[in-house]
Amino acid sequence: MRSQLTLLLSCALLTSSPAAGEIVTDYGYPFADPYQATVIGTPDQYRADLPAEVPAQLRELLALRGREVPEIFWYNETLGYSLAAQPGPAPLVFILPGTGAGFDSSKSVILQRALYRAGFHVVSLPSPLHPNFIVAASTSARPGLLTTDAQDVYRVMELIRAYLEDEIVITGYHLVGYSLGATEAAFVAKLDDERHALDFDRVLLINPPVSLFRSARILDRLFEEHIPSIAAFNTLFNQLMQEFSGFYSPAEPMLLSDDLVYEIYKRRPPPDSTLEALIGAAYRLASINVLFTSDVMAHVGVLVAPDRRLGITDSLTPYLKAATQLSFEDYAHRVLYPYYRESSPGVTFDQLVAQDNLRAIGDYLRKASKIGLMHNADDILLDADDLKFLENTFGERARIYPRGGHCGNLAYKDNIAYLIEFFTDRGDR
Repeated sequence: MRSQLTLLLSCALLTSSPAAGEIVTDYGYPFADPYQATVIGTPDQYRADLPAEVPAQLRELLALRGREVPEIFWYNETLGYSLAAQPGPAPLVFILPGTGAGFDSSKSVILQRALYRAGFHVVSLPSPLHPNFIVAASTSARPGLLTTDAQDVYRVMELIRAYLEDEIVITGYHLVGYSLGATEAAFVAKLDDERHALDFDRVLLINPPVSLFRSARILDRLFEEHIPSIAAFNTLFNQLMQEFSGFYSPAEPMLLSDDLVYEIYKRRPPPDSTLEALIGAAYRLASINVLFTSDVMAHVGVLVAPDRRLGITDSLTPYLKAATQLSFEDYAHRVLYPYYRESSPGVTFDQLVAQDNLRAIGDYLRKASKIGLMHNADDILLDADDLKFLENTFGERARIYPRGGHCGNLAYKDNIAYLIEFFTDRGDR
C-alpha cells in the first residue's frame, strides 16, 4: 500500500457511452491522485449546479415493534430518514449511503438534491451499519451480513412505502447506493426481484466495493500503520474530541463519522503525519460505532459485560478507546461469525467472507439489465481483478471513469449528469 493512503479522513453529459468495460477518456475531473480525490472530493468550481437545499423533512419510523432499547440508546428508538417529496406524482428513489453513514451524510445530501431537482421523490436512509439502524431496524443487531442487511433494508423500504402512499403519489421505485451502500443495493435489488414488493425500475451502484472484507482489510491496515498503539490513539482521540465538540451535540455521543473527519480536515488542515492518522481513524470510528452498538444490543460481551446495562450518565470513553484496538475483522470473527454459524452450523469463516461479495450474486448481476454501475478505475478499494469482474459483469451497463478515487468525484458535474440520465432515460437498458 502507498504511504500516502488517504481514503478515510458529478452538467454536461459525456458525448458517448463506453462499450463493455471501456473507461471514459474525455473527463475533466481535476485530481489525478486517487487518495487526494477521495479526501478532497470535488472542488466547488467543478461541482454540478445543484440547489442549496430542497424541501427535505426528517421522518421517524418505528421499524421493530416491541424491541427493548437500552437506556444508552434512548435517542435511537425510532429510525430516522429523510423525505424530499415532489408536490405532484413522481417516481421515488431510495438512497443507501456508505459504511455507517447517516441519512444526512454529505454524499446522500448531494444525491438527494440532484434527484429532487430532476423531479423525483427522494428517501434517504441510514446505512445498516449506522447505530440508529442497528438499534431501531436491524433484526439481528449484528450488521455486516449482506443478505441479512438487505432483508432489513427491504423491510424498512416497504414500511416507508406503506406510510407514504397515503401522502404522496408514487409512480414507480428506483434505488441508488454509493460505496458499501451500492454493494448493499445490489443485494436489495436481488431480493426485490424475488419478492416483487417494490419492483425497482432502475438501480444504480456508485463505487461499490466488490468484497466487504477485502475493502475493510485495506482500511483497517491504514489505521494500524499510522496508529499502532493505544497511547497514539489516546493522543489522537483527545484532539479529535476537541474538534468534535464544535460539530456535533454531546447528546448524540456515537455519531462519529467520516463526514466529521473530512470537515476537520477541510477547516483545519493538519500536518501530513497527523492527516494520515486522522484518515486512518475515520474508518475505525465507523467500526467502533458498529462494534459498540452491536455488543450492547446483542449482549455479546466483547466490550461490555453481557449483564451490564449502560445508562445515559455512563462514560463511553473507556469502551471507545478499547474498541480502537479491534478491527472490522475482529468484529466479524467475534460477533458476526458466531451469529452466522447459529443458523448455518459447520460453515467456515472463509465461507462467510465469500458470501459478503458481489461475486456471490454475479450471475444475477450479469442478467439484471435494470442495474447500472458508475465506478472509478482508480478506486483504492478495488484491485485489478475486482475491476475486471465489474467490467465483465456489467458490460455496457458500466460507466467507468479514469479517476476520482473512492467516491471523490460523486459531486462532479459529469457524474451528476449521468446519474440523472440513468434514472430519466426511458430507453431499454
